Amino acid sequence: MNVQQQIEKYIASQPAAKSSDMQELHRITLKVSPQCKLWFLDGKNSEGKTVSNPNIGYGQQTIKYADGTSRPFYQIGLSANTTGISIYILGIDDKTYLAKTYGKKLGKATVTGYCIKFKTLKDINIETLEAAIRFGLESK
Repeated sequence: MNVQQQIEKYIASQPAAKSSDMQELHRITLKVSPQCKLWFLDGKNSEGKTVSNPNIGYGQQTIKYADGTSRPFYQIGLSANTTGISIYILGIDDKTYLAKTYGKKLGKATVTGYCIKFKTLKDINIETLEAAIRFGLESK
């Protein structure tokens, strides 16, 4: 199964309302960056144990570790969680940037250093979320 098929299967596996919201977020992110690299992480470690929620990833950046090693990883992540949906905007040095820049304009969302979490798309300002996604994809 290729990455696009894994993404489609993951989105389809969600309850109807969440699946619809995730499909729209997938569409929006691809509209912002149509040629971006797509990723799918199933949330399992090398032993097959579930360690996180599955994630759809968009774009590519290089993550550098303290030991001097580095590896490619996505810039934007999309994941279903127990209470809604999370958008991860990775690689931002200023951990207050998302909250300061987009927090008050997003609507009913929780914004941390790299995560925007909300229950449904109808609770948030789509244009503001799209601007945050655009920032995340264009900042590297």
